[in-house]
Amino acid sequence: MAPATRALLANRMPTTRSGRWTMLTALAVGWVLAYGVNGWFWDRVFVDLLALDPSTRGTSAAHFFCYDLVKIALLLSGIIFVVTILRSFMSIERTRALLGGRREGVGNVAAGALGVVTPFCSCSAVPAFIGFVSAGIPLGVTLSFLIASPLVNEVAIGLLLSLFGLKVTALYVGSGLLIAIGAGWVLGRMRLERWVEPFVFETRLDGQVIDATAGLTFEQRIRMGFEEVGSVLRRIGPYLVVGIGIGAAIHGWAPEDLFTRYAGPGAVLGVPIAVLIGIPLYSNAAGILPLVESLHDKGMPMGTLLAFMMAVVALSLPEMILLRQVLKVQLLAIYVGVVALGIIGVGYLFNVVLA
Repeated sequence: MAPATRALLANRMPTTRSGRWTMLTALAVGWVLAYGVNGWFWDRVFVDLLALDPSTRGTSAAHFFCYDLVKIALLLSGIIFVVTILRSFMSIERTRALLGGRREGVGNVAAGALGVVTPFCSCSAVPAFIGFVSAGIPLGVTLSFLIASPLVNEVAIGLLLSLFGLKVTALYVGSGLLIAIGAGWVLGRMRLERWVEPFVFETRLDGQVIDATAGLTFEQRIRMGFEEVGSVLRRIGPYLVVGIGIGAAIHGWAPEDLFTRYAGPGAVLGVPIAVLIGIPLYSNAAGILPLVESLHDKGMPMGTLLAFMMAVVALSLPEMILLRQVLKVQLLAIYVGVVALGIIGVGYLFNVVLA
């Protein structure tokens, strides 16, 4: 944060403790309201104000871009602010000591379970990932959350159950959690923290790296939160716009002909091809399930389709663009490789079990 901005922030900070709590309460209420009316607001803008047809591809893409950009920016700001303040009460070393070592396997299971009950899409899970890593939670544990959150959630479970029955749903949930827990554990065992961008681990105040537990005042902790939000948004903001723009451009694209040609029934390489097709797309499980149902009706193997769905929701290109600002290329490549291999293995297994 520039010196002039820091000075402006300091001058506008309430001078009393009650004033600072009032400010934080007002900001929290404003954040909740903004998040709650985000979808409604853009519906009104595109449908009522601009009188556009929401069923057209262009309107759908523009609505998707505006809604998702605001939603993820709000998530990123809120999570980073809260985590920065919480982190100021506990050093990274203490947090790692608490959650690391032999606790890591249990941590992977807990992170995977947490991911199931948080209905984030892949890009929405990235802010939580940054917050967890910056708080000192082991990288492998955090990666289990990052995989599980978009891959398996209550919305996907409900839709799968209604569309394909209990057996398919149980296999999907079990395999999704297994991929999240297993991949996170494997990546954690590889000790790849050196390939996380350094800014994630740093605590800064007035632009300087500090010891987060060195007797900070309440005002300093609040300033740290604001500064960290500004720093992270400046660092990944342009990539956030690009990533969501790519997702919006391909939103609603349904490559049915491409699927039936290269990944249809009898194709030996159908599962890895389906995974490769799924990675550039961007959707949550609920958004991709209608396409999965349509392709299943055309005779596509269920294992191939579920592998495709997993790739869309866990390895989307927009998510990779965002993660690149947090992870170095080496770790990002390993992450994609490990998760993709797990998804491909599950796809082939499903094709055998559900044949």
